[in-house]
Amino acid sequence: MIILITGASHTGKTLLAQKILEKYKYPYLSIDHIKMGLIRSAYTSLTPLSNDKDLTNYLWPVIKEIIKTAIENKQNLIVEGCYIPFDWQSSFDTTYLEEIKYICLIMSEEYIKTNYSQIIKYANVIEDRKCDDCFIDDILEENKQIFKYAKKHNQKYILINDKYDINIEL
Repeated sequence: MIILITGASHTGKTLLAQKILEKYKYPYLSIDHIKMGLIRSAYTSLTPLSNDKDLTNYLWPVIKEIIKTAIENKQNLIVEGCYIPFDWQSSFDTTYLEEIKYICLIMSEEYIKTNYSQIIKYANVIEDRKCDDCFIDDILEENKQIFKYAKKHNQKYILINDKYDINIEL
């Protein structure tokens, strides 16, 4: 089984991947780690500040082939990151799609406004991240856009509205 976890920044993608790893012993692959490896090794002229569309277009061809390889080898894998395109299903035929579970995390406007300080507080719960640029307006806008695209592409999503309590049963 392949688990794809995507969503806006600070929605808990890495935390959810870690929880699934601990519960089911599935390894996980951070797309951010691949991105930074390619950037730091100078295999791309893209930077961490490049726009998400350019990063997705660059990274997804590699990520989808990693997913196919894992499925062909009957291996479980969690792939988490924001560089999974909303039309990801078009990259796979039915045989592969049967082995993929997709999770998109989105926080509601109300949740963000009510819990902004908690969102910032827990930004480092799994990774040591700087949150110098974690402005509420940016978080609101990114979640709004992700919600819009998820609906446009008929993708399932988990809307974090009340409290942050996400448990995935496989």
